[in-house]
Amino acid sequence: MLNFPAAPVVSRLAPTPSGFLHLGNAVNFTLTWLLTRQAGGLLHLRIDDLDRARFRPVYLENIFRTLDWLGLDYDHGPSGPDDFERNFSQQHRLPEYEAVLQAARAVHPELFYACRCSRAELARQVLPDGRYPGTCRQGGLPFAAADTVWRAAVPVEASVCFHDLARGDIQIWPAQNPGDFVVRKRDGVAAYQVASVADDVRLGVNLVVRGHDLLDSTAAQLWLAPYLPKQGGFTKTRFLHHGLLRDAAGHKLSKSTQAGTRRGILEEATTPQVVYRAVARLLELPPVAGESLGALAEDVQRADH
Repeated sequence: MLNFPAAPVVSRLAPTPSGFLHLGNAVNFTLTWLLTRQAGGLLHLRIDDLDRARFRPVYLENIFRTLDWLGLDYDHGPSGPDDFERNFSQQHRLPEYEAVLQAARAVHPELFYACRCSRAELARQVLPDGRYPGTCRQGGLPFAAADTVWRAAVPVEASVCFHDLARGDIQIWPAQNPGDFVVRKRDGVAAYQVASVADDVRLGVNLVVRGHDLLDSTAAQLWLAPYLPKQGGFTKTRFLHHGLLRDAAGHKLSKSTQAGTRRGILEEATTPQVVYRAVARLLELPPVAGESLGALAEDVQRADH
C-alpha cells in the first residue's frame, strides 16, 4: 500500500509518441491522475518526443484518444496533436537543453566524456548486468568529434537516497545502475535524462509517478541534477515507483515489443474498466473500486483518510 503525497502537488503525464499506449501506460496515467487530484494538485501533460526517429503522428494522436477514453483531464498542456507540434514539442527546446549541457561541462570539466563506440561494439563490450564498461572514459576524445555521444562519468562511490511513497527509503549506486549513461546523443540532441530533468524543473513538478523499472532513471536524474545549472531543485521531487503489469507470458508490457498488428489498449479493451480494475489491484482497494473512475476516486479518498 502506498503513502499518499501531501499537498502541494504538481505532477505530469509524460507519454512518448513512439508506439501505441498499452495497459501499463494507461494504469500509470490513471494512478498519477488519482494521486494528483486527491491532493488538489496541478497536472501537466508533458509529451516526450525527443526520439523523432520512432515518432509517428498516429502515436501522437493515440495519446489524446487514450486520455479521452480514460476520462482523464489535465490542467496544462497541448489540446491536441496540432497544438502540441506548434507549441509544446521538445523540438522547440533543444537549444535550452544544449545550453544546460554546455554550462554543466564548463563548470564541471570531468563530468562528461565523449564516446564513439558503435552499437555493434556496445553489444560486444556490455557487462553482464547491461552496463557500458567505460571503454572511452579515458580516451580523451574531443567533444565536437563526429558520430560520438556524451556520457556521464559516474563515480563508483556515488549514491542517491530518497524516500519512495510506495517502497520506503531507497538507496541506489548509479555507477552500478545505470552506469555511465548517455547525456547527449550522436545527433547532437540532449538525451532523455537531461531533457526530463529540465522539463520537470521548468514545470515545477514535485511528484513523479513511474514504474519501478525506471528506478535506474530516477537514480541517474537525482545524481545528475545538482551538476546541471539551475536544475538542483529536482532533488526535492517526491517519487512513487509502482509495480509493473505483465503479459500472459510474464513479460513486462512495452511499446517497443508490440506486435505489428497490435494497436494498444484502445484496441485490446472494450471498456476502460480493465484499467480501473488494474489500478484498484495496485492500490489494494476493494474490487468494486475498479468499476468506474468515480468509484476509484472515492475509494482513494477514503484510503487517504
